[in-house]
Amino acid sequence: MSDYLQMVKEVIADVMKVDIDTITPETNFIEDLKADSMDQFFLVDGFCEKFDVTISDDDARDIRTVQDILDYIEKRV
Repeated sequence: MSDYLQMVKEVIADVMKVDIDTITPETNFIEDLKADSMDQFFLVDGFCEKFDVTISDDDARDIRTVQDILDYIEKRV
């Protein structure tokens, strides 16, 4: 498992209060984790803080799965 995946999973588990072991790259924030708009805001905020990146509103709308955020981070970190 990549370090980025582990770090992303930690943010998700903290924000969504889910078991870290249930999170996979295919996990969908809305469909699988039932993230509402506030959850999504806190997830993006957590990713920005954890990885020292800025995620625009337009980019945030395209981030639907764990793999999406991993791809985004790997291109920018």
